[in-house]
Amino acid sequence: MKRLSAIVILILFVPCLVPGQAAAEPEKKSQATSNSATIPAVRDYEDPRILKLAKILVNYSVNLKKGEKILLSVGNENSVPLAKAIIDEVYRIGGIPFVDMFNSRLERALYLGASAERYQLMLSWDSLKYGSMNAYIGLICSENTSEFSDVPEEKFSLESKHYGEPLTNKIILPKLKICGLRVPAASMAQAAGMSTEAFTDFYFKVCTVDYSKLAKAMEPLIRLMKATDKVRIVGPGTDLTFSIKGIPAVVCSGHVNIPDGELYTAPVKNSVNGTLTINQPSKRYGVTYQDIRLKFKDGKIVNATANYPEKLNQILDTDEGARYLGEFSFGLNPDIEKPMNNTLFDEKIAMSFHIAIGNSYPDADNGNRSGLHWDLVCIQSPEYGGGEIWFDGKLVRKDGLFVLPELLGLNPENLK
Repeated sequence: MKRLSAIVILILFVPCLVPGQAAAEPEKKSQATSNSATIPAVRDYEDPRILKLAKILVNYSVNLKKGEKILLSVGNENSVPLAKAIIDEVYRIGGIPFVDMFNSRLERALYLGASAERYQLMLSWDSLKYGSMNAYIGLICSENTSEFSDVPEEKFSLESKHYGEPLTNKIILPKLKICGLRVPAASMAQAAGMSTEAFTDFYFKVCTVDYSKLAKAMEPLIRLMKATDKVRIVGPGTDLTFSIKGIPAVVCSGHVNIPDGELYTAPVKNSVNGTLTINQPSKRYGVTYQDIRLKFKDGKIVNATANYPEKLNQILDTDEGARYLGEFSFGLNPDIEKPMNNTLFDEKIAMSFHIAIGNSYPDADNGNRSGLHWDLVCIQSPEYGGGEIWFDGKLVRKDGLFVLPELLGLNPENLK
């Protein structure tokens, strides 16, 4: 998911949620950095779209109540107009707001020299801070989406082990109402191949869809997933089987991520067998992975290839759980129709599905534990080669469109 496609891990400033253009394009990266610093995509404090989004985040996404405390994590100056609108709305309803601000260049410097001792001390401080809150909203915005590309993988593993994983799994997920979103910037527009103005319009459109309508449309699929044992996914380079028996199906309709629109569960940990080919690039810590192909045996990834096979396998060796799946999800947002090169958007693409390598979520728990949760997106529309998803031998979705009568309401044309 997304969750800490989220989540999120949204804690503080989570670089794994900062996908963007490939690190191999330095000229584009540098142009995006310059533009986003001087021409913010969202700079009008009174833009009614900002005010509308702030109201959704406070009153719907985290459902903040009078007297509750909320922590805002603000990525950089470009996030300030939305952050101010959120603060104003929190005060309006009688809540108590707090703010942390982060800078990706400073975070990079801290990563490079960090030790286990530093993260353990951070954990003790932040456990108290986050534990004192009722809600959390992370506004993620990076001027340079490749800022962490030269940070060694072991530094991220160190942070995950001694800080990110315990804080997320023990406090943030079980105790807080959370939501994370990217704030539009020129770098995001460039990664999506769009003008800044066009991307900003797109952003507000997909972030403010009718989430209650979408949640209602998911109900028949929830019932079907709860009754399903065997799943089979077929497509170019893919023939994968697994069980979802006994694992809850969870609706994502604007409460944890914005934009949203997915329905996820998790494979039974040791049930995954076959081959999966990912047809969308995935950017992690500034490195863009393409042509990812995974072979599973009894749940475990036993072979993994990509354009950076050594780096990929280093990630999969992060810990024991990093070679198992923690999530399987349908992308269902009708207004996200093509890749944005940004996981928080791409995992919601209509006609897509995604899996996550690593940690499972408490509300769809298959028992897998890892410091890693890496969402990998595969689009099944005809232009991407098509594909099929079967439940217990019955065809459920073909070439990205649901075919069962009770699920037709989830097809994009019926959600707009």
